[in-house]
Amino acid sequence: MKIRLIYIIIILLISCDRKLDHHLDHTEGVSAALASYRKNQVSNVKYNLYFKIPLIREDSIGSKLIMELSIHDKSQPLLLDFKSNRENPPLSIVNGKKVPIQYKKEHLIIPSEHLLIGNNKIEIDFTAGEMSLNRNKHYLYTLLVPDRARTLFPCFDQPDIKSTYVLNLSAPKDWEVLSSSPLESTKNTDDFVEFRFKESDKMSTYLFSFVAGEFDIENTFDSNFKMALYHQEKDSLKIQLSTPKIFNLHQQSIDYLEKYTEYDFPFQKLDYAAIFSHPYGGMEHTGAIQYQQSSLFLDNSATRNQELRRAKLIAHETSHMWFGNLVTMKWFNDVWLKEVFANFMADKIVNPQFQSINHDLSFFVDHYPSAYSIDRSKGANPIRQGLDNLNNAGSLYGSIIYHKAPIMMRQLETILGKENFQKGIVEYIKTYANDNADWNDLINILDKNTNIDLKEWSNVWVNSPGRPVITSEVLYNESNKIESFVLEQQPEYTSQNIWPQVFEISLVYKDSVHPIRVNLKEQENQIKAAEGLERPDIILYNSNGLGYGVFPITNEALELVPTIEDEIARAAIYQNCHENVLLRNLTVEKAFKVYQEGIKREKNELILSLLCSQASHLFWTYFSEQDRQGMQNEITNLLFTRLESDEESSIKKTLFNLYISFGYTGIAKDKLYKIWSKELVIPNLNLNQDDFTKLAMRLALYDHPETSEILNVARASIKDSNKIERFDFLMPSLSVEAKIRNDFFRSFTKKENREKENWVLSACYYIHHPLRQQTTAESLNLSLELIEEIQKTGDIFFPKNWLNNTIGMYTSSEAYTILTKFLEENPNLNPQLRLKILQATDDLWRINQ
Repeated sequence: MKIRLIYIIIILLISCDRKLDHHLDHTEGVSAALASYRKNQVSNVKYNLYFKIPLIREDSIGSKLIMELSIHDKSQPLLLDFKSNRENPPLSIVNGKKVPIQYKKEHLIIPSEHLLIGNNKIEIDFTAGEMSLNRNKHYLYTLLVPDRARTLFPCFDQPDIKSTYVLNLSAPKDWEVLSSSPLESTKNTDDFVEFRFKESDKMSTYLFSFVAGEFDIENTFDSNFKMALYHQEKDSLKIQLSTPKIFNLHQQSIDYLEKYTEYDFPFQKLDYAAIFSHPYGGMEHTGAIQYQQSSLFLDNSATRNQELRRAKLIAHETSHMWFGNLVTMKWFNDVWLKEVFANFMADKIVNPQFQSINHDLSFFVDHYPSAYSIDRSKGANPIRQGLDNLNNAGSLYGSIIYHKAPIMMRQLETILGKENFQKGIVEYIKTYANDNADWNDLINILDKNTNIDLKEWSNVWVNSPGRPVITSEVLYNESNKIESFVLEQQPEYTSQNIWPQVFEISLVYKDSVHPIRVNLKEQENQIKAAEGLERPDIILYNSNGLGYGVFPITNEALELVPTIEDEIARAAIYQNCHENVLLRNLTVEKAFKVYQEGIKREKNELILSLLCSQASHLFWTYFSEQDRQGMQNEITNLLFTRLESDEESSIKKTLFNLYISFGYTGIAKDKLYKIWSKELVIPNLNLNQDDFTKLAMRLALYDHPETSEILNVARASIKDSNKIERFDFLMPSLSVEAKIRNDFFRSFTKKENREKENWVLSACYYIHHPLRQQTTAESLNLSLELIEEIQKTGDIFFPKNWLNNTIGMYTSSEAYTILTKFLEENPNLNPQLRLKILQATDDLWRINQ
């Protein structure tokens, strides 16, 4: 009996072992199960990395890893994540012995019998993966978020195994190298320089990086914190004007964050690289932030809004040093947590630096339109999403994370109070410094200082998609006073959610404004504070811009909106006008008239930019070509009248960008040509060389008869070799011949032709612009068929932006048929990609249903 029992136990153990082994061995990517197991299996990981960058770009990069780590469980083999097209590494040594390592489904498998409980040392020679190296002729940079470290070197590519790194990198002798830790030494050998960096701070794999190439370096020694800026900018005026501001903005961000979090800057250094072809505005690599060059370097033609965006970008990436890098999410389903804090803190940081700007207005304009653009669609997703495997993590990124989440966080701060909220953040940083935390960990801390059920509140705001549609019923008595004021909220789509939130309603009288604070808790809410008040001339809903959803709008508010003094209330009305148009509560024609009147009179640059965006959206999406032709003269004449008037330069630049969008025929196009050729100079309209290049491309899109000459002159005027390369890349997308444009688009089926993703997106915009759509509809099937490959091979924002600039630009019934057929024929499409498609084609659905 005992023998039989032992036999059964052995069989069960073998079965469990096989089951676990199957779970760990046979799943591509990094599954949640594998990550959970390895978190308990290993600790104290240190990567010693060696890369040799060759002189010739096409040559492979010989590499070596020496990994030191502690192992606590050897019941299973050790799995290192490595996604490579190469065969097994030619040499591997485990604890001093040569060991054959099996490469299987994106993992290197080290058998358990070669491992030790306690300290281990693993040496692997390998060829660096190319996928995330972003190699160019004169530079390269790594971009490893969210799960791309494994495409470069063997590692534990999960955020909750924080490790240190020692980088040794050999590069051509005229190259500079930037990495996460300070440089320790250099050594010249023939045509190369060997850079050795000190051991880094602890960080997750997605935060490790290096930049190598022909960069110029600016240093600051006049701030509290010594920083270096690596850049490729060639415009001396931009360098002169921007460099001091870049350093100052980083220092001011550090100062604010240290004070707010009560935690000193947590890493050895803070340097940054401005890269010409970078696909993001910025990426928060520990100690070595990467920026898109055009986001940092501005000249005297920049608008105040551009300067504000640069400041917020710098504050955002610096905030990540605390929120994301110091305290990191446990799993990428909480990637939004680091992003919401970075955006939320950025809005706080820039306030003292731009005292002339209404920052509540800036918050509204920055976040609400972008959040609504997703939350109103059939593809709306919650802030916090599920994630079973890191190879799907890139699809979690989007406007809900970056824009709805800060709105949610501001509501949370409002109901807790700013002091209690900050106390919670201080405790959160202190508790989880150099560690990992999730949303529930933060909620448990914040929950100590409130009687509100934050878990239930979070379930609606964080774990559910969508927004409320709010309606009102106001009854007046015989004395013309408010007898009853009821607000009712309903989900825009099918759900049972009730969004608890705080905002204001303003009752506008001839000589006064009476604001009423509304605390919306139920589906139906009696506004007791309004009862007994005189009948107002106008009721402004969400007048402080704090509320989230679609609010009632009245004809009186629309007619008088330009005269309303409160800037946030004006912006809220314009945005609510847009939302009501899309819900068909208001006609497109009426809304466009409202925008025209606003554009004629608006003096606030932030509100004007909002108006211009909305007007352009309606013009190119919701009007027919016949309608556009009939409207164009009126709107371009209005814009040009303001351009010729005595306006500040920022306002003129904003108006001019809209004029470019509308001026595609007739007199307006002629004026654009005269401005480009400098025959017509508008006083106080500051245009730089980049502006003239963009204008030349727009004239080509508009089929100006002198297109060939315009493009030749434009190219000859460019001095920066990187910009010439981009210009040449885009030329086929501007061709007058449909075949050339369509052949160029089809070339994007090859991954190597999509490497410069921002360039590809610009090309797609020109190819699929409404003026070109009669000859490009045949490409729509291809744009959809490529989306899965693009998600696998592209960076995190590329799939959605690809869709935005292809099928997302169409409104025709033909495009709608192609879309619906594709979705019907692909029922097993990745659910996140399906949502992205529905988000990008929201206008197409609305127009054709």
